Amino acid sequence: MDENEAAELRQAVLRAVEQQISDGEPPETAETLDRLLGEGHPRHEAITMIGHVLAVEMFGIMKDEREFDRAGYTRALAQLPQLPGDSPI
Repeated sequence: MDENEAAELRQAVLRAVEQQISDGEPPETAETLDRLLGEGHPRHEAITMIGHVLAVEMFGIMKDEREFDRAGYTRALAQLPQLPGDSPI
């Protein structure tokens, strides 16, 4: 993947995070954003951290050919600002 493709992927993930927040689904995404903002993280940084969690989940879905793991996603969000490993972005 070249730099342009990586940048496009990052932007797509960040848009997906913003969409989750806007839709309120899953609600843990917006709750995590509120928590991170309350801890003093700038919004862009908080969205990026959530994006890392989403990217790891998306990568797992594709790699393992499995369904969305809401419980795992929620656990990873709860661990922020500690980032999960294996982020493809």
